[in-house]
Amino acid sequence: MHTETEKAYLLKALEHFNRKFIVISPDFKVLAASGRDSAALAKNSGQTHCYKTIYDRFAPCESCPAKKTLQTCEPTLREIENDRAHSGRMTCLYSYPLVSEGVLEAIVVVDFDLPMLEKLEDRLKRSNAFFRNLIRSAVDGVIAADKTGKVFIFNDAAAEITGYSVAEALNHLDIRQVYPEGEAYEIMRKLRSEEYGGQRKLKFYPTQAVRKDGAVIPINLNAALVCDNNQEVASIGFFHDRREELRIKRELEKTQVQLLQAEKMASLGKLAAGVAHQLNNPLSGITLFSKIVLEDYELPDEAREDLQRILRDAQRCRDTVKELLEFARQTRQIMKPNDINKALSRTLFLLQNQTLFQNIEIQTDLAPDLPPVQSDIQQINHLFMNIILNAAEAMEGKGRLSIKTAVAPAGDRACIEISDSGPGIPEEVLPHIFEPFFTTKEEGKGTGLGLSLVYGIVENHGGAIRASSRPGEGTTFSIELFFAGKEKNEAQRDGKS
Repeated sequence: MHTETEKAYLLKALEHFNRKFIVISPDFKVLAASGRDSAALAKNSGQTHCYKTIYDRFAPCESCPAKKTLQTCEPTLREIENDRAHSGRMTCLYSYPLVSEGVLEAIVVVDFDLPMLEKLEDRLKRSNAFFRNLIRSAVDGVIAADKTGKVFIFNDAAAEITGYSVAEALNHLDIRQVYPEGEAYEIMRKLRSEEYGGQRKLKFYPTQAVRKDGAVIPINLNAALVCDNNQEVASIGFFHDRREELRIKRELEKTQVQLLQAEKMASLGKLAAGVAHQLNNPLSGITLFSKIVLEDYELPDEAREDLQRILRDAQRCRDTVKELLEFARQTRQIMKPNDINKALSRTLFLLQNQTLFQNIEIQTDLAPDLPPVQSDIQQINHLFMNIILNAAEAMEGKGRLSIKTAVAPAGDRACIEISDSGPGIPEEVLPHIFEPFFTTKEEGKGTGLGLSLVYGIVENHGGAIRASSRPGEGTTFSIELFFAGKEKNEAQRDGKS
């Protein structure tokens, strides 16, 4: 209990405080008052109702905080939107109960400076608006949900990632719908562990988000648990869309594959040039001296036929070396009209006499007068070499290889089909054959670069390539390349293949 001196000072402090304190009974009669105009308010104490004395009303105000305190026995802050109706008079902004032994004895009503409170509220509103703008402007998706999973923060970036509108998410979305089945529980498990970024935090966690249409989006998730008095009340997550990052990564991998192949072909070109010089000199000697013997000596017919065979084989060796140099020469990319039939014939010339092809029947059906294709001939040579060698290896050197060219029905492109009678490609493998470093060959027998390089070359030429296969019935690669002057522009390329 306070001493008399303490009570006196407390009463004096109330009297000098430039605000009104009114104590009213449960039936709204003024019991006591302090502060400005307290004498007028306390006149006829216990007989006059506060609403009559202050506002000259016949009933309590609609927004009177004392009414709610009377119902709940809890402190109450008044809603102030319409308080300007009583401008110039006392404004009952706050009330709290006086309880004795569980019984409500009276209610204290406090008057504050309304303009000052409005300034504080305005500052709070501006602060909240700034916070909402920060969240809305974030480049990553921001989603917060309470413990039941109900979403209460959802920004524009989150809407772009998930396909839900902001209104849909705030009204109907459960956070568990954003993740694949069971993933939300796994994320909460990791959040409650200290092993994934610290207590109640999850950093740089790669996962997936499920769009409204069911599509799965790769994301990086940074998340945290929100606590109040050390109790979990909500969670918040920052969703970083990885689609563009992964697209760039794929492009880089494709470029790395092309660089590796370019280095490989550059080395082959240097080797071929060295071999050519080593072979050309003795071949020139063989050719020269064979001609001299034919011209300067009278020889039996059989001997002359043998020398003619030597000359023919020497010339064939020279042609092979020339074609090898032409095929593997190191040049910059030059796009110009080229004869696809000639490129195929050159590739077959280099391969058909190799041991791998000795027991392979080669059938060709090359369309006559096929218009030239705008292409880089070196890349086209590599393209056909890879597919034909893959076919021969798939048949293990025994079977039938068919090569066909034709003009597409639209008349704007060449169609090339290369088919083999090998064992075919399993259905589960077929979708992956053009991926970099994917191979079904034994370790040490394949790099997985061949068909990915083929795909890259066709794509660089604005064309299309497809593979069709059935186990036991062989494989067919279908390639389409545009004729010179008929190339697709980027808009057309997106519209059709």
